[in-house]
Amino acid sequence: MKKSLLIFCSALLLTLQSCGIYSFTGADIGNAETFQVNFFENQADLVEPGIARQFTLSLQDLILNQTNLNLTNNNGDLIFEGEIVDYYIAPMTATADNTAAQNRLTIAVNVRYYNTLEPEKDFERTFSFYYDYDANVTLVGSELETAVDEIFTRITQDIFNAALTDW
Repeated sequence: MKKSLLIFCSALLLTLQSCGIYSFTGADIGNAETFQVNFFENQADLVEPGIARQFTLSLQDLILNQTNLNLTNNNGDLIFEGEIVDYYIAPMTATADNTAAQNRLTIAVNVRYYNTLEPEKDFERTFSFYYDYDANVTLVGSELETAVDEIFTRITQDIFNAALTDW
């Protein structure tokens, strides 16, 4: 039993090792070795300071953590660029007194993705997500940080999936 398990694990390891582009995250980077994430400028009507830099770094970190690609400042095999196009707060539910019981922060990011090795995979698309919170809460400090982190986690994962997986 132990010997057959050892043989199976060895065969599996050799198989996975021979597939240099295989990734447990499902990423298909092809022959790409580098990527670049250009600064995502905040062009939303309502500007929250610092979120443009935060988003840019979040996308870089996700790609670094889920692939073996190297980050570069220019001439990347894979290029991500765009802008934050929406940042708004809207009431979601009302109380009996016709006041908001819950608000929703929504952020949308327009992304242009270029694969210099496989141009047929290029796209331009808008990704958005939201965070609901109690209307009695002021969206500042740690509450704002939590909301933006949750939104950016979802948006960056959606961008990663659109660009680097077949999902």
